[in-house]
Amino acid sequence: MTEQLYHWVGGQKVNGEGDRFGEVYNPATGEVIAKLPYASRSEVDKVVQNALVAAEAWGDTSVPKRSAIIFRFRELLVQNKEKLAEMLGREHGKTIPDALGEIQRGIDVVEFAAGIPHLIKGEFNQNIGGNIDLYSIREPIGVVGGITPFNFPVMIPLWMGAMAVACGNAFVNKPSERDPSCPNFLAELWTEAGLPDGVWNVVHGDKEAVDALLEHDDVPAISFVGSTGVGEYIYQHGSKFNKRVQAFCGAKNHMVIMPDADMDQAADALIGAGFGSAGERCMAISVAVPVGKATQDALIERLVPKVEALKIGAYNDPNADINPLITRQAQERVEGLISKGIEEGADLLVDGRGARLQGYEEGYFVGASLFNNVTEEMEIYKTEIFGPVLSVTAPQTFDSAVSMINNHEYGNGVAIFTRDGDSARTFSKQVDVGMIGVNVPIPVPMAFHNFGGSKRSKFGDTQMHGPESIRFFTKMKTISSRWPSGIKEGAQLAFPTND
Repeated sequence: MTEQLYHWVGGQKVNGEGDRFGEVYNPATGEVIAKLPYASRSEVDKVVQNALVAAEAWGDTSVPKRSAIIFRFRELLVQNKEKLAEMLGREHGKTIPDALGEIQRGIDVVEFAAGIPHLIKGEFNQNIGGNIDLYSIREPIGVVGGITPFNFPVMIPLWMGAMAVACGNAFVNKPSERDPSCPNFLAELWTEAGLPDGVWNVVHGDKEAVDALLEHDDVPAISFVGSTGVGEYIYQHGSKFNKRVQAFCGAKNHMVIMPDADMDQAADALIGAGFGSAGERCMAISVAVPVGKATQDALIERLVPKVEALKIGAYNDPNADINPLITRQAQERVEGLISKGIEEGADLLVDGRGARLQGYEEGYFVGASLFNNVTEEMEIYKTEIFGPVLSVTAPQTFDSAVSMINNHEYGNGVAIFTRDGDSARTFSKQVDVGMIGVNVPIPVPMAFHNFGGSKRSKFGDTQMHGPESIRFFTKMKTISSRWPSGIKEGAQLAFPTND
């Protein structure tokens, strides 16, 4: 039976008003499992107007009270982890252990947000001159739009929304139409935690809903995670309407393996970082960079049997290593890029095309694939494949490896595996990449640090979660204060100084 989904507005389920709907699929079976309403501009406006009223009262709510509600929400997330993981796996396809990992990383940010009384403190200086005290405060900005991706339907709404709400704003989430049920359930949990109606909203749709948020006068800020093409549009279009915009986008993450590295550890790290979640992660390692021919040979010797042993499976299969991709179109695109790699001259050592699973013949599966001798000119090197495909390219020197990474248009994440501290330190200094791992294959920072890449992996000046998020989701006021007993007689016409 096909489920009828809904928007979440003002603390309750709201059915779509129009006749535009999308279908939600189970990627493992190819079956339609839900029908999703697509919001019109007028529907988005109603959501924003509702959120605007809620934001005014929520922004005036005491900071400790906000913190208490966030902590109750955190407890509900913990209690409902398995339910969320099941929901996530069914619509996205990722395995239950992978889904639980995603949920935990979202909870980490909620825990950080609960510390908002400390995080949002301003600054103060007494008697900066002429008996004037100077202090700064941070205030909410109002209604924040969050446009979130399919690959992390729990984690990313929590990364954005928990911080936005903690700072006193209302949040309007426009999630991916591919897996919308988790964002809806998060909204229900917020209401159960005691968040006032209208502070957290979910509106579903396509480009029409996105443009309605980007162009709305009462939405001063937009946070986005997704592909680079869309992210660039979000950033440029939102900026035209005088919004602050942060857009976290695509990636092509490298992992350098130095000759002195532990090759078994490096191979295991590449398997997890390259093929976890079927490669549908912006922090996935998709290019292995062994330095020198001997390192390349030693790595390939270890990688091939490990890649061949990876099993495709549905989200609830405890033996599954690789889940299906999100759509049939994604499956066809990834298989097409594998074919393109062969045409361009790369050596395909493990071929995941045509993968089929008994009982799931219509699922969107692509098996693990491994290329060797990939060059910088090839499409499979330049493009973010977003599938279970690992490319190996082998520069002869450390400097060549660094140049290769810096020449790529993306700069989201990178890693180096080595026993040499000097190599690691030099590498960390020289690469133009936002997040760097030293013997850590997926260097996603913890909630109390900032997340964000460089180059075309990010548009905008601020980072995700951590202290940077406080700056993005608030506006600063600076107050100069002096009381009558400190004021000298007579008008002073010269520009004020601290003489």
